Amino acid sequence: MSFVVVTEMNQVAYVKLHRPEVRNSFNPEMIAELTKIFTDLEARKDLRAVVLQGEGKVFCAGADLNWMKEMVNFTFEQNREDSLKLFGMFEAIAQCSLPVIGMIHGAAFGGALGLVAVCDEVIAEENTQFCFSEVKLGIAPAVISAFVNKKAVAGKVRPLMLSGVVFNSHIAQQAGLVTEVVPVGEGHTALQKVLHGYMQCGPDAVRETKKLLNDLDTLNWADQRSRTTTVIAERRASNEGQEGLKSFLEKREPAWRLN
Repeated sequence: MSFVVVTEMNQVAYVKLHRPEVRNSFNPEMIAELTKIFTDLEARKDLRAVVLQGEGKVFCAGADLNWMKEMVNFTFEQNREDSLKLFGMFEAIAQCSLPVIGMIHGAAFGGALGLVAVCDEVIAEENTQFCFSEVKLGIAPAVISAFVNKKAVAGKVRPLMLSGVVFNSHIAQQAGLVTEVVPVGEGHTALQKVLHGYMQCGPDAVRETKKLLNDLDTLNWADQRSRTTTVIAERRASNEGQEGLKSFLEKREPAWRLN
């Protein structure tokens, strides 16, 4: 039984959480599935982008209730092993070199905010509710914190993580978790504009840019100098870069542009 549905259209993969009867909450099977899906997508050179979304009334309610019941009896080592798999899922999405666009509606609670954080762009309906609910349960938003802190504005998101308060899409946008807030029902229109923008770009250039951005904060200054100058040199000399520069100078569309 699959808890995630993947469809493809016009060089875009649509990854949809598909447990609407439990508000698309995580369980170990869904975590394993998402990890494999995004690991496989990383190897796909024929795609331009990935859209992550949820089936039903909400995007994702966080951890599955039955999974939480099992956790109560876990040993420390079982909890740690379980958490490593969850971290691996977020990491697989974050490290996927395709741009990932999140479509968030209804609610995103607990671990769902980890999914929000690993998306490169996030479109949220204005009535969506967000919450770092872990502290309300006496636990911590620990696994997702590495990804949230990398994306969000620290001074904005810290009180949200510490208090467990429910907040709206506009506050999520101010905190850096959400890119665009749209009226209910207008997410598809906004998504098409975002996808159109990516279709104007060199697909390899987008992938290499994402890889570079993911790696920069792990490099010291000397390594940053080496990596950044190498990347631009490689891009200029690449077939895609040559086509992009020549088409610009010749005032024509590059071969890889899709309208």
